[in-house]
Amino acid sequence: MNVDLFDFALPPERIALRPAVPRDAARMLVVTPEGLADRIVSDLPSQLRPGDLLVFNDTRVIPAQLEGTRGHARIGATLHKREGPRRWRAFVRNARRLRDGDAIDFGQGVTATAHDRAEDGSWALDFAGDEPVELLLERAGRMPLPPYIAGKRDTDARDADDYQTMFAAEPGAVAAPTAALHFTPALLAALDAAGIGHATLTLHVGAGTFLPVKAEDTADHRMHAEWGRIDAATADRLNATRAGGGRVIAVGTTSLRLIESATDAQGVIRPFDGDTSIFITPGYRFRGIDGLMTNFHLPRSTLFMLVSALMGLDRMQAAYAHAIGNDYRFYSYGDASLLLP
Repeated sequence: MNVDLFDFALPPERIALRPAVPRDAARMLVVTPEGLADRIVSDLPSQLRPGDLLVFNDTRVIPAQLEGTRGHARIGATLHKREGPRRWRAFVRNARRLRDGDAIDFGQGVTATAHDRAEDGSWALDFAGDEPVELLLERAGRMPLPPYIAGKRDTDARDADDYQTMFAAEPGAVAAPTAALHFTPALLAALDAAGIGHATLTLHVGAGTFLPVKAEDTADHRMHAEWGRIDAATADRLNATRAGGGRVIAVGTTSLRLIESATDAQGVIRPFDGDTSIFITPGYRFRGIDGLMTNFHLPRSTLFMLVSALMGLDRMQAAYAHAIGNDYRFYSYGDASLLLP
């Protein structure tokens, strides 16, 4: 499909620079085949049914943004995928000043050697020393806010909490699974009281999620791989929910993409441990999920293509036009949508 079909005009003031307080006070646009409804996130228990199951991504964002030097050259690096105990693939700013084997000094006693530049321009960075890389990043790194926020303000101490979900447990993401940022213990308790369960899986979100689609046709776009895991007990629970008449509602596109990657042609969700680069566009037949809660996404992005595949392109263009016209807040710190096909 032509990528232009997924374009829309978004006024810059619609981009949220801070999350709602409290988190579950964010607005929520409910999109169904019957139409649109304006709600808030704390209304979620009344929008779902007893027996439904929400599926969250329990990945934890690491401080994956690094600033360093190679000689007199300034080098910026955003880690996006782990390739070994001490090796991370990274997008590098000022990469033309790097050569294979160059050492980058990130300060605080943290250095890495650049190797193996890939076709997409990324480099493999091998971190020196014996300390776990996670400790090195805690010392020298910053929270990797999305470019549409970082370009408007500096990262600060609030972001260390604001950009983690209440489910964050497994370190490895360089972007938050932002739909889950709306959840609070009080909301989870209200969902439990309404008979709506929850489960977790892990998908370490990579910085590739923010890369623009440069191809003119979706068939020519290549997705970056991300590592994910669904254990056997969770797969069994998801299958049992659907077999019992409940719906599996993915919280976030990352949860959805992993569930769909783990689902076979018969609609059975299997245990999964490995990389996925699934790219979902209109025409895709969903096999493992029955709904999605997600934030509002960038124009021409793979994520807007995904929600259009779930609900229909015309319906999502209308929903986004409604959101823009009614002052919904967009992107990572913005408001939510609940998509129930």
